Amino acid sequence: QVQLVESGGGLVQAGGSLRLSCAASGTIYTIDNMGWYRQAPGKLREFVATATSAGSTYYADSVKGRFTISRDNAKNTVYLQMSSLKPEDTADYYCNARTFRSNNWGQGTQVTVSS
Repeated sequence: QVQLVESGGGLVQAGGSLRLSCAASGTIYTIDNMGWYRQAPGKLREFVATATSAGSTYYADSVKGRFTISRDNAKNTVYLQMSSLKPEDTADYYCNARTFRSNNWGQGTQVTVSS
């Protein structure tokens, strides 16, 4: 019942920046955690970053210092500002939102970083 729509993916050169957005709709319940995972070809899906409803943020070690997650609770939207992008950041990025009822995933947006 929760719909997640990601946007902002694309092709960038190494060292460049992208900003991903994810908008949630279809729920009246608090989204306790809202964040991002990614999956590169041939690899498992991995955690990237998340933001709690209280404002806490968490990052994977691989992106600390380069990515910044932010959240607008009024809009049920989360953003991922990615800078200093590396070819190893290339992946499909998936928005994730957790309520007490369900764990929800978006369709994904592709990020490709060329060297």
